[in-house]
Amino acid sequence: MISIIGAGICGLSIGWYLAKAGKKVQIFDQGKAGQKASWASAGMLASNIESEPGEEKLLPLLLESRSLWGEFTKALEKDSSIPISISANGTLAVALNSDDKKIIEHAFEYKKSLGLDLELLSGKEVRKMEPHLSPKVCLGMYSLSDSFIDSRLVLKALKIAFSNAGGRLHENSKIEEVLIKNGGVKGVISNGKKISSSFVVIAAGAWSGKIKGILEKIQLPIRPVKGQMLLVRMQKSNLFLKHAVWSPRVYLVPKPDLGLYIGATVEEKNFDDKITAGGMHDLLRFSCELLPGIYDLEITEMSSGLRPTSRDDAPILGPLKFDNKIIEGLTVATGHHRNGILLAPITAKSISHYILEGELLKCIEPFGFDRFLQNT
Repeated sequence: MISIIGAGICGLSIGWYLAKAGKKVQIFDQGKAGQKASWASAGMLASNIESEPGEEKLLPLLLESRSLWGEFTKALEKDSSIPISISANGTLAVALNSDDKKIIEHAFEYKKSLGLDLELLSGKEVRKMEPHLSPKVCLGMYSLSDSFIDSRLVLKALKIAFSNAGGRLHENSKIEEVLIKNGGVKGVISNGKKISSSFVVIAAGAWSGKIKGILEKIQLPIRPVKGQMLLVRMQKSNLFLKHAVWSPRVYLVPKPDLGLYIGATVEEKNFDDKITAGGMHDLLRFSCELLPGIYDLEITEMSSGLRPTSRDDAPILGPLKFDNKIIEGLTVATGHHRNGILLAPITAKSISHYILEGELLKCIEPFGFDRFLQNT
């Protein structure tokens, strides 16, 4: 039996891959599946636009995972019978003032030096693509390769696909401890009940380091980074935007079945996930500045999530060690920060391959837990 702790997009994706391979898999979540950071996500698959200086080591993984999304959705559609589409319109980054312009110009030169496929646009060219944007837009950067997806629909499909493949999902089932004996996994304790398992995957997001037992001793370097977001209603017949639009202060993602996603704050607030007046004020102020038509739209949802963030903002993938020895059967998939949706396919592919074949794919070798041991 394989036990996965956490039913966000990564936990569900890993579980689906393993169940499809014929393994007995169960997923445990302390709440409802997919209702934490994955639920609050914009669903951006924007490795070109969103990559930042200092992420050169991470970029190949982001690009590889983005390339897997087409194959991932086709398989998911087949296994869940839920149609899933990926936006083919691309993503824009825009500037509204001289300071923004410097940021976009610098980002363009940096990203082009990495070989990323981007186009620099004048304000007029940007507004031709998106006529509802503010007349203050003075520069833009466009990536046709970047896209976005309805992450909530993906979560719904993953739950169905996982169940159809024979997997068992346990919601409202907190894992109290991972049981280790003689250097290997023996099982987990959930709601006071011992459940035998030969493999355990830690995919519990921001809570990955909070599980009792060996994980307390290992001290996974994971912290929560809060993000607040909101949705406003748009008519399908009159969508204000066709592209995802990023600015230095806010980003907007059109979702035909939900409305317009406005996100997201970045706050170091520990495990405080309260929705605040200040957070909503900032999102509305910055989004109305970028897209004035938002002012009269109905707010349909305000939400927040806690991004699981590692010490270097990159994911932690693969086996775990204690006292310099690998704990047999214990695997981690967490720390994806703002890239959990984007990295779901490569996470599922690599972690399931490790469990099934006993070897790490080269693409995730730089993202093992070992890198933090080397720095201590």
